[in-house]
Amino acid sequence: MSRTAHSLKSVCVLGELAPEARTRLEGRISWSEVDPNALILDYEEESTDVRCVISGEVRALHRAATGKEVILGDLGAGSLFGEMAAIDGVARSAAVIALTRSVVGKIPAGAFIDAVTQDPLAARALMVLMAGRIRELNRRLAEHVYLTARQRLCAELLRLSRPRLGAPEIRVITPPPLQQVIADRIGARREVVTRELSALGKAGLVEKQRGALVLLNPTGINGIIGEVA
Repeated sequence: MSRTAHSLKSVCVLGELAPEARTRLEGRISWSEVDPNALILDYEEESTDVRCVISGEVRALHRAATGKEVILGDLGAGSLFGEMAAIDGVARSAAVIALTRSVVGKIPAGAFIDAVTQDPLAARALMVLMAGRIRELNRRLAEHVYLTARQRLCAELLRLSRPRLGAPEIRVITPPPLQQVIADRIGARREVVTRELSALGKAGLVEKQRGALVLLNPTGINGIIGEVA
């Protein structure tokens, strides 16, 4: 367990607190250094504390009744998670693991609720955070209902990519994600992702280069998403 104190100034929601309130909350936090692949929160865990990431990166996962896991998202430095259990007291609905060596703070639920509800800016920031997560879940649900695996793959590739420096008409994903990771993001089998990436490559839409997956024709990839299934 790390005893080093860290500032919450760069943490979403908590960075909106007045300096005095933020300092008081910092005094209630226990900090830990987490190794890669370590479990931070587990499914159905009945803890209610809130966690914040000061450095490193973690991944949130959802497990279906069938046992299959889907990646909900990756959270980097400045992120907050676990706030739902602090608010409603219900067991955890997702698991969180460390992707890299990370420094994570554990905030008692009562201290978190007291700090946020007494500060209008922080309260609004929490509402914005949760609204954004609800919108993201709605988007993912709609994609699973209305889009094929190929279309979901195209949508995810566009989300993960960034414009290439000096050639903004081309987008890149670097480092290239593992096919199993993509499959877990879109709720498909790895074999399906392998097949569809191969098809996109043969169509001249994507190309794997050293250290990157290159989207040669983002417009064409976007067009696939709008095709009638």
